[in-house]
Amino acid sequence: MSVLIGIDIGTASSKGVLVSEHGKVLARASRPHETSSPHPGWFEHDAESVWWADFLALAGELMSAVDGHDLAGLAVSGIGPCLLPADASGRPLRPAILYGVDTRAAAEIAELTEELGAGEILRRGGTPLSSQAIGPKIRWLARHEPEIYRRTERLLMASSYLVHRLTGRYVLDHHSASQCDPMYDQNALGWADDWAARVAPGIRLPSLAWPTEVVGTVTAEAARETGLPQGLPVTAGTVDAWAEAASVGVRAPGDVMAMYGTTMFLIQVLAQGRPDPGLWTTSGVFPGTRTLAAGMATSGALTDWLRRLVGADFATLVAEAAEVPPGSRGLLVLPYFAGERTPIFDPSARGMIAGLTLAHGRAELYRAALEGIAYGVRHNLEVMRAAGGAPPRLVAVGGGTQGGLWTQIVSDVTGLAQQVPAETIGACLGDALLAALAVGIDVDHEAWNPTAHTVRPDPARTAHYEPFYRHYRDLYPATMNVAHFLAAQQLAADG
Repeated sequence: MSVLIGIDIGTASSKGVLVSEHGKVLARASRPHETSSPHPGWFEHDAESVWWADFLALAGELMSAVDGHDLAGLAVSGIGPCLLPADASGRPLRPAILYGVDTRAAAEIAELTEELGAGEILRRGGTPLSSQAIGPKIRWLARHEPEIYRRTERLLMASSYLVHRLTGRYVLDHHSASQCDPMYDQNALGWADDWAARVAPGIRLPSLAWPTEVVGTVTAEAARETGLPQGLPVTAGTVDAWAEAASVGVRAPGDVMAMYGTTMFLIQVLAQGRPDPGLWTTSGVFPGTRTLAAGMATSGALTDWLRRLVGADFATLVAEAAEVPPGSRGLLVLPYFAGERTPIFDPSARGMIAGLTLAHGRAELYRAALEGIAYGVRHNLEVMRAAGGAPPRLVAVGGGTQGGLWTQIVSDVTGLAQQVPAETIGACLGDALLAALAVGIDVDHEAWNPTAHTVRPDPARTAHYEPFYRHYRDLYPATMNVAHFLAAQQLAADG
């Protein structure tokens, strides 16, 4: 029996899985790690001590479970888009600057938008420049760390770094490249050479491939270091959320994945649509496909912050919050505790808890946080629909699907059912699926990860949430100037 290995590098942990060619999970492994935040708005990973160390640990554990099976292929994914500057040999020159949660390049976003034109950026790249874009972070690097930039010859992400370590190839998948705004032309499906020369002068960009393509094999050196067999086929890899969408069958127009993790991420497959300034329009995982994507800057990060603040475990907080009625006894939370990505693209947005009284306790606060995230999900889904997305079939994945309260609140707020698949291990399962496709295995997508149960909205609760949602939508514009003032004070205090 042929087996596949998938390994994913996440924000707070890495996961790996060993899967049969029929989709049966044979072994799984995970490893937690820390994310560095040396300044407010900065989020970084060290590629060697986090990405590569995690890969070695997971690969070693999974290889012990192969047990004579035929290892057919390997795929990796990771948080993205990220910026890891490296020298000509692929050696990292500084910690990687992470995806949209890292908001350091606000000035460069505005500068490049002015230089290239917001309309032209949207037309060519499909996405407005935001904290998710790689181009402004490259310019930030050149401006603030010029010595590092002068030594930079390669630009890597989590997946492409691992692929380089395993195969020696300098390659990036089309989906990840389509998030390197404004350096990728989605109409031409290739690098926008003129804009790339302006944004990243002197740096050679990687060759491009689809996540379902084999781009190399494990080298002798990598085999010695990892325990993987020399010559094992390795795919191009991709960004974790898109690998996870593939793992749960999100592939038909209208299909939406809602990923409940450290951040909330939504991906919808398109038949046709138009670029929207409140969303990311990207290349998909499969050749010729496109997706709409939305991402909130916090979700699990917010609930974990609250858990630590009140000194309780998640099980206790969920049980207490379940006893609180919808609306959290008159509380509204804006979940912009790390700025916000879609659909407002405002790194200076700030979190807010509105309606607090001395009668509120941690149970109301925790439920209000879950409801605030659910309002954000609804906001993004409405923007997707307006941009041409089909009526959604919603599939829920990630650690936040456990326990049931959070998913029920999202269904009640949005009025949409959510299918929860049998396996919610994450992007690593999608990696294994992509590896299977890349090496020519005939995959039965329906059997690979079937639906385990469906969360259905309660019409009475949906109606109850309607005025809360409308006031949620009013709260940000009503308080934006205050939030921006406070954000500026926070930056000034940091020096």
